[in-house]
This record gives sequence, C-alpha cells and structure tokens, in this order.
Amino acid sequence: MPSCHTDCIEKSVSNWFHKLGGFVGRNPWWFLLVPLFISAGLGAGFYFLEEREAHGIEDQFTPKDGPAKQERHFVKEHFPQNDSEFSRLRLYTEGTYGSFIAVSKSSDILSEKAFEEIIYLDGTVREMVGQKGKSYEKLCAMKSNRCFSNDLLDIVNGTASTIKKANLTFPYHISTSNTIFLGTELGGVVLNSSLIVSAKAVRLFYFLRENNKAENDDWLHGFTQVFSNLSDELNKRKIQVSYFTSNSREEEFKENSKSVIPLFSVTYFLAISFSIVSCLRLDCVRNKVWVAIFGALSAGLAVLSSFGLLLLCGMPFAMTVATAPFLILGIGVDDMFIMISCWQQTQVHDNVEDRMAATYKDAAVSITITTLTDALAFYIGLLTPFGSVQSFCMYTGTAVLFCYLYNITFFGAFLALNGSREKGNRHWLTCMKVPEPEDSPEKYNICCVGGAYDQETGKEEVMPINNFFKMYYGPFLTNTWTKVFVILLYAGYLGSSIYGCFQIQEGIDLKNLAADSSYVGSYYDNEDQYFSEYGPNVMVVVTDSKFQYWDKTARERLDTCLERFESLTLDGRSLVAKNMTLSWLNEYVKSGRVSNPNNETIFMDSLPAFLQQSDFTQDVNILNKIIIASRMFIQTINVSTAVDEKNMLNKLRETANGCSEKLVVYHPAFIYFDQYAVIVSNTIQNIVVATLAMLVISLMLIPNPICSLWVTFAIASVIVGVAGFMALWDVNLDSVSMINLVICIGFSVDFSAHISYAFVSSKEVTANKKAVDAVYHLGYPIIQGAVSTILGVVVLSAAESYIFRTFFKIMFLVILFGVLHGIVFIPVFLTFFGICNFN
Repeated sequence: MPSCHTDCIEKSVSNWFHKLGGFVGRNPWWFLLVPLFISAGLGAGFYFLEEREAHGIEDQFTPKDGPAKQERHFVKEHFPQNDSEFSRLRLYTEGTYGSFIAVSKSSDILSEKAFEEIIYLDGTVREMVGQKGKSYEKLCAMKSNRCFSNDLLDIVNGTASTIKKANLTFPYHISTSNTIFLGTELGGVVLNSSLIVSAKAVRLFYFLRENNKAENDDWLHGFTQVFSNLSDELNKRKIQVSYFTSNSREEEFKENSKSVIPLFSVTYFLAISFSIVSCLRLDCVRNKVWVAIFGALSAGLAVLSSFGLLLLCGMPFAMTVATAPFLILGIGVDDMFIMISCWQQTQVHDNVEDRMAATYKDAAVSITITTLTDALAFYIGLLTPFGSVQSFCMYTGTAVLFCYLYNITFFGAFLALNGSREKGNRHWLTCMKVPEPEDSPEKYNICCVGGAYDQETGKEEVMPINNFFKMYYGPFLTNTWTKVFVILLYAGYLGSSIYGCFQIQEGIDLKNLAADSSYVGSYYDNEDQYFSEYGPNVMVVVTDSKFQYWDKTARERLDTCLERFESLTLDGRSLVAKNMTLSWLNEYVKSGRVSNPNNETIFMDSLPAFLQQSDFTQDVNILNKIIIASRMFIQTINVSTAVDEKNMLNKLRETANGCSEKLVVYHPAFIYFDQYAVIVSNTIQNIVVATLAMLVISLMLIPNPICSLWVTFAIASVIVGVAGFMALWDVNLDSVSMINLVICIGFSVDFSAHISYAFVSSKEVTANKKAVDAVYHLGYPIIQGAVSTILGVVVLSAAESYIFRTFFKIMFLVILFGVLHGIVFIPVFLTFFGICNFN
C-alpha cells in the first residue's frame, strides 16, 4: 500500500495534548477549581442581560444596510412628515397606531346592527385613557386641526342606520366633498359593478403623533388591554374582532423569548439523565455516573462564562440566542463521550497521569477538529447582515470555545480525579475501597466488588454496544451487497434533497415572531384573508434635482415610466392598479392653474399656490425655486404571499432602474421585504466560505488528503440534505433557518471527522477492516453525541414559537443526516478509495 503522510500539524497537536493530559493528571484540583472561579466572575455579566436584550424586529430580522433603509433615509430627508397634516400614505415609517379588524359573523358587516357594534368599539377606543392620563384626543395624529379619523366612520357620521343609505362604491367612494379610497378599510367586498353589495370585514386605524414615545407606548398598551378584556363580551356580539398595535410585534417577540426559559430545566434533566444512563456500568468502580454529571456541568459553565463575557462586553442579546444553550449542551456532551471512549482505551494499571496523557492524545484531534469547525462556522455567520444571526453566531461561537476549554480543563480534571478513585478501587458512590473481582470470585457482587477489566488487553471491559459495532454492524456494513444498497440509499437521499432545494420558499412571515396563541396571529390572518387585494401604496420618487418638470418631453418620459409600472404583471396577474396612480405633476398640469406648463418661470411661479390648495404639499421639495425631489404614488394589487412580496419588490426596483429618469421606489414595508434580496446570496456565501475553511482545517489535522476531501464532501452533502428536507417540512429560508444552516456546517463535520480520523489512524491493513475498526471505536460515541444533542433540543418541538420549532426541525435534520453520513455513508465511501496507512 502507498504511504502518504501529511501529519505534521496533527502530530504536533497530539504531542502537545499528550503533555497537557499528563499535566492535568498531575494537578487536577487546579484545573477543576480555576474554571469555577472564572465562571463565577464572568457570570456577573448576566446582571446586564435585560439591558442587552435586543427585541427590535427591524434591527434583528432585516438586512443592516438594506436598500430600503437607504431609500427611507432619502425620503425622510427630502419629505419630512408634517405633524399638523397627517397622511398615512406619506409616512416613511409604519407610524404609531392601534388598529382592529371587525369581521361579521354573518355574510355582511355593512348592516346596522354590525355597525352599531363597530361604532361602540370606536367610542371605547376614543374614550380610553392610558395610565399616564392621556386619551386618544390628546395624542392623536392631526389633520385639518382635528384628530385623524377613519373615512368609513366619517361617511356614516356616527350613525349606524345610514350605512345602507350611503350607496358605497369600491375601491373609491365619491362623497360630496372628496374622493375616498376604501380599499384599506373594507375587505371581503362583493360588488355589483362598482357598487358595494356586501362586505365581510372593516379595518380601523388610530394613529398617534410621534413626539412622545412614552405616552404613546402607554396608550397603545391600554389599547391592547381594552380589547383583551373585551374578548368575552365580543364573542357574544355579531362581529369577531382582532387587534394590533405598532408595538405588538416587538412586545410579543419579547414575551416569546420568556416562554422558552422553563424548557431549560427539562433539557438539562434529559441530557444529564441520558449521560448518566450512557455512562452507567454494572461495575461499582468503573461506573462513570459522576463523570457524566460533570460533563453536563462543564457545558453549563461554558454557557455561563461565554454569555457573561459577551454581556460584559456589551454584545446585544437577540432572542435567537436563547436556543444556544440547548445546542452547547449537546456539543459539550458529545466531546465528553469522545474523551470517555478514549479513556476506556487506556491501560487500567497505568498511573492516572499516563492514562490522562494517552486519553488527551487520542481525543485531541477529534475534539479539536469539531471545535474549530463549529466555532469557525459560527464566526463566519457574522458576515451576514442580519442582527439576529450575528448575535446568535457570536454568542454560540464563543460558547463553543469555552466548551472546548472547559472540556480539557474542568472536565478533564474531574476525569483524572475519577481515575484516581478507580485506581484505588473505590466505590463510585461511597468512595470506600472495595475488593477486586479476582480477590473474591466466589463472593462477586456488583454492589460491593468492582474494578474488573479485560485481562487480555489490560483495558476496561468493552461495552456490549461496542461489540455490536465490531461483531455485527461493521462486517454487515462492509459487505458488498450492503455497499450496493448504501449507494442506492445515498442516491435516493441526494435526489430527494435536490428536489427539495428547488421547493425552498424565502422570507420570514412577521406573525411567526409571536407565539402561536398571540393575538397578533389572528389579526394577520384576517388581514391576509380580507385585505390582501390592495398591497402597499408605493412612492415613486424622482431623485434628480435637475429634472425639468416644465419640459413636455421630460414629463412624457416620466409618464412612460409610470405606465411601465402600471403594466407590470406577476404570473399573469396585474401587479399595479391602472388608473390609480397619484401624480401631483399630472394633477398640476390638468388643473388649469398654470397657464403655460411648458414655461419654466410660469411653471415654478404657479406651483406653490397649487400645492397649498391641494393635498400635494408634502410631495414636492422646493428649495430656491428648484425642485430638489418629488414623489408620485402607485397602488400595488394582488400581493398576498411572501413570494408575491419578493417578486413585487424586485420588479418595481428593476422598472425604476430601467427608466431613463432617476427614480427610487419606497414603502415602509420594503424594510422587511429586503430580506428576500439578500437571504439566498448570504446563505450561499456563508456555506461556501465555511466549507472551504473546513477543508483547510481537515487537511491540516486529518493526516490523509483524500479523507479530508471526504469530510468536505460530507459537509456539502448534509447541507444539501438539510436545505432540501427543510423545504419539504415547510420551513422557509429566512434569518432563523440561516442560523441553523450555519450550525449544519459545523455538525456535519463533527460526525464525519470523527470517523475519518479513526479510519486513517487505524492500524488495520485493509480498507474494510479500517472501516470496521472506526465504527467499533467511535460508532457508539457518535450515537451518544447525536442522541444527547437531539435531547438537548427536542423540548423545543413543544414550544409555541415558530423560531424555536424551526430550530428543532433543522437540528433534527442536521443530526439525523450527520449520523447517517458518519456511520453509514462515509465509512462505505472510504473503503472505495486508496487508503493511507498512518501508524
């Protein structure tokens, strides 16, 4: 067989750990106590937890430098909001508001009885006083020296009986004084021509001035309390009501994170219980119950230290970070099982120092590779523009490093102390010295006699499950027909995964940031069901200060651009409503108030008077008789799904960029839609960069280039599998699942790296025997690590939050496919290629 040694770094790392293991074995108490003191000190950072909590939806779940934020800055700078003349259409933010949707329990909400109840609710809202003593009348957004009101209520003038006499038309209703757009206030409309026959839902808004956040927050909190308290009463009425405020998402998002706290205790109980059961031995000396407990404790200390350190440093704590302790527990316990497995391969009669040196030398490369790959995968996640991903990756990556540090210090120290107890043949619970089996074979008792070992090898007795891997599973796996089946199984796996990848949907539904039982969900559902016909009313901003509005040719070019917007379609459906474009320029030219719109002087001299007498004052920015910027509005339609939102945004921006004039399109909702523009490219970027980094690490630490390539192959294969099957499991590609795909990179390395390293390190001669030897030594620890990680996150499947359930789903897929590659695919594939002896 050829020999191809590339083990310079691997040997250096192993030798260094050999020395470290001996040092820990000689000085266990130092390595046990110092991490405790460090954890206690760094744990003080949790004092700042509440201060560091980041619940801003925009900050955490939208791209930090998204195009819409730049567009918003331009709009804010050139079209400042006029507090005395409120216009919802012209807001550059969502605004500060409370809203409710009333849905009729019968076929028509435009009945006198239903409107009596709507008017009653309107009166209740207007009379409501917050804890700070301010009513709606004191805080409301102003228009024409009165509170902003809902047009539908203005039409009936507070009298329910007039609703049927109003002869409402849709989407525009022409009243005696002006034309009113009802598309955002009436939903589920049935028409006879343009005349409304019936409607299913009414939506009302209550906007506040934005000059006093504390008082506004107090009133909005009272708004939600009023409707919450009215829920029982409303159930008896003829309408069903859902409600929402501009603060609801963040408030419910904040509450969402608290819902997972009780699950921590369940998780640690499950993980510790599994660790104990896995480490139980019938031998009262070789029993490793305390080792298992301290292994789980080590992971807990890692979380305490890493989180405390970053909190002290001022790192924002996003809600997504709440899932990290579940993950770290799994990683820590995984490394613990590897170290215990290596300990059991040492000679029981050697002194503790030598056994620790041998343990560290054998375990060093495996746990170092997994730590480096996990930590690097998380830190690469910092490249993403999403705050929630950056926060999660920083906290989790740092926790992985602390987990590694405490495994080779704190846990290693206790392993040495436990080894000293075993060396003295002392009972695992009482620490009393007990007879060895050979001293009194006739009186052997599992409670009172212990210290048995394999007389032939001088090592601890092999666990039955290890023998299963050696005697049954390994030979079965390396059988020719089994290999054929494995190849077919992999082909099926890969085919299904690739199919799933083409089914991936992008973007996070904002209602999923709240708990399932939250009142936010019902409001969003009603909004989607009854008010999705008319989408965002989008600003089309002319940003060129040199645009000649008085030039007929220039105006025609601009009109052509607006017509292009109106002609946009999506899957055969119109995307922008025709004849609903609102243009101050067209209205000005048609108004007759400018005698010659093609003369610059006349055009500019007549414009201020027109703007003052119309509703377009806020749409034109004039400085020194130069129009710095102006805006028109187009009405989008048929935007009901996340895919529609993504395609709408892309088409509007493409159309704006394709126009001869300098145009920008903007709506406050675009801040959230921007995630669609970057989520795929950033996910691919992270995966590619991380995979290349994993390849470099594998080449450095696994003394066989071919096996390193197989580890890299496993990463790509697992990522494709997780991405494909998560789509088939109804999980979208968003900032939450992006986090999990980052995790996927690290975990896919863990299992394949363990097996690959064991394969090339095996002293067996043939490839099949190397594969059997690899699964014999590491098959059980891999299973243990996988089960412990699943137990660490399984409680999240019961969470009421989409974020936590998504975390569980993808982690389940990651571990399932990681194990499948680690103990099925990779061992078989390694037998197909030339092997490199590493002795």
